[in-house]
Amino acid sequence: RMETDCNPMELPNNTGFEEDSDYGDFEGTDVKDMRLEAEAVVNDVLFAVSNMFVSKTLPCAEDVAYINVETRERNRYCLELTEAGLRVVAYDFDQTDDRLQMPYHETVYSLLDSLSPAYREVFGNALLQRLEALKKESQS
Repeated sequence: RMETDCNPMELPNNTGFEEDSDYGDFEGTDVKDMRLEAEAVVNDVLFAVSNMFVSKTLPCAEDVAYINVETRERNRYCLELTEAGLRVVAYDFDQTDDRLQMPYHETVYSLLDSLSPAYREVFGNALLQRLEALKKESQS
């Protein structure tokens, strides 16, 4: 018999879910949704840029997060992450410039690809190395 720390019978009944609610799927969602998404974006491409981190000064919310990135060319950007995608909102860390009307990119890869030739090279090389490793794996 497995020991558990929590008896399911002791759990509170008020989960916040109302059967007649149109928003049942959204009840209890973590407000840090976009921050978690932003952290995942950073972890995905950090190896191919000089510096990248989720902004601690600009406000993160359920629907928006900000990411600071410095390319290998030493250019700094502040990126906005929303459901629409990623876009440059300033040419420095922790800034937003409402006059900048940059297009949204569906992925961080396409955004960085458009900003940084060095990113493109590093990312491409990493991809080639991975493909070579898979090729060797399948031949053994």
